[in-house]
Amino acid sequence: MSKKLNIPASGALDLLSLGALVHRVDPGIVPFRKSTQWSVHVSGGEFNVAANLADCFQMKTGIATAMVDYPIGELIAERVRAMSVQPIYKHFSHNGVNGPNMATVYSDRGYGIRPPMVFYNRSNEAAARLKPGDFDWNTIFSSGIRWFHSGGIFAALSETTGELIIEAMQAAKAAGTVTSFDLNYRAKLWNIWGGETKAQSVIRRIVENVDVLVGNEEDLQLGLGVKGPDITAKSKLDSSVFFGMIDQVTERYPQIKIIATTLREVHSSNRHSWGAVAWIEGQSYQSPLVELDVYDRVGGGDGYASGFIYGLLTGEQPQQAVNLGWAHGALLTTYPGDTTMATVDQVKAYAKGGSARIQR
Repeated sequence: MSKKLNIPASGALDLLSLGALVHRVDPGIVPFRKSTQWSVHVSGGEFNVAANLADCFQMKTGIATAMVDYPIGELIAERVRAMSVQPIYKHFSHNGVNGPNMATVYSDRGYGIRPPMVFYNRSNEAAARLKPGDFDWNTIFSSGIRWFHSGGIFAALSETTGELIIEAMQAAKAAGTVTSFDLNYRAKLWNIWGGETKAQSVIRRIVENVDVLVGNEEDLQLGLGVKGPDITAKSKLDSSVFFGMIDQVTERYPQIKIIATTLREVHSSNRHSWGAVAWIEGQSYQSPLVELDVYDRVGGGDGYASGFIYGLLTGEQPQQAVNLGWAHGALLTTYPGDTTMATVDQVKAYAKGGSARIQR
């Protein structure tokens, strides 16, 4: 089987994501039990990739997802438009009492030795109701989609969302579209309806249809059940464990052409060491390492994925694609919220070794 990634040269969309839209409430550094003011960030692991590619990298992207017709849905839809992402919505009506709802993610930023705290209200979430047959994939992909992306957060929402991902990926493959999947293993979500065993039974079937896989060594172990190699990592920045697992993954899934992840050593909530690696068509690549002063860590991994995908979509050399993803993920941690505020010129400058000197 060929290990070369064949990306369509053009299409109506450069990338289409399938996932859940959420609104994240953010009290900043104040713990929720003492917070009286919150900011709202529209997010979603799969949406973030599409939003970053559209807003920063000026690519044509879309999101297939659930939308509830009530004020919170209107707030979220406005932010989707603001990020220039084309929506493909399955609409739901709210009954005025208990839903269905657009999910809420609660996430403070922590500070210093106090880590960020994340919890959810995904009760009666509209996206969890999505199921095979809700989208006309043949019509969607016939318009020309270069890249299709989804992730483990959406797969974890219900018995039907993983099946929907599989349906979409099979249609994507039939249309010649590249497929990617971010393992994004979230124990709190999977533990609601089956835990690690259920997660692996769903994710393994999804990954059979994947060209590009995103996930660190923990994601590979918990999400796919891949055993860690007999290597002890010297630190979280040591890529040897990740690369030591590649043979197992590609032996099980020989169609996979690329596996990528970030490397992050957390010294405090506001000080991280940051890097990125990728195995691309049989070769290993690693970014530079940098010390980050972190404003908001949420979305950094999606920032890497979107910059990396941008590099691949635009025909950059593998090392440059890794560096673009690394640079964008690093910059994203300097902004509030889950999606980008960077420009493509800033990303390219940082990927070349830019600094924080004032720009006049």
